[in-house]
Amino acid sequence: MSVIHLEDVRLGFGDALLAVDVQNDFLPGGSLAVPRGDEVVPVLNRAIARFVADWLPIFATRDWHPPNHCSFTEQGGPWPPHCIQSSRGADIALKLPGPAVVVSKGTLPERDAYSGFDGTDLKERLRALGVKHLFVGGLATDYCVVSTVRDALVRGFSVALLTDAIRAIDVDPGDGARAIAEMQRLGAVPMEVGPHLAPPQPQP
Repeated sequence: MSVIHLEDVRLGFGDALLAVDVQNDFLPGGSLAVPRGDEVVPVLNRAIARFVADWLPIFATRDWHPPNHCSFTEQGGPWPPHCIQSSRGADIALKLPGPAVVVSKGTLPERDAYSGFDGTDLKERLRALGVKHLFVGGLATDYCVVSTVRDALVRGFSVALLTDAIRAIDVDPGDGARAIAEMQRLGAVPMEVGPHLAPPQPQP
């Protein structure tokens, strides 16, 4: 089966890019580093440039945890402290344009949230801009990406999964592959940004 590349897709009204949790703490050197997580940064930056050139919406989710968040090991959770509000580790590591919409999740001490739709107004903000189809990449495949894609599909959005712009934690070997299989089974269409995406110039 031939691979669909973003550069070959005609984008238009109703399309939006959604970058999931591409934050410093999930990159090499961060407190909860995803293996090879840094590899998604240049790929998503190329996708961002394409959406900017086509004057289309760009959304980014981020973990935005209080210092005593329930997911942290000190509170009995599974993860080391990460993406603490206003810390460098919580910064998004992408070249987001000024109009990009950043949605914070996991903001309450007692509630964890893997999906960008969990406890946020992401659905409403997408609908307000007429978005129907999401192009999704980010970190990590087997946690926040799969949870966000699952919720997007349940809420009636169609999804293109940017497979060269995701990386998995793989706490259990194969978690990432199983997550990708689940997303495709639920209806997400695999696509690659590709290495040669040259964003078109916006029309005057």
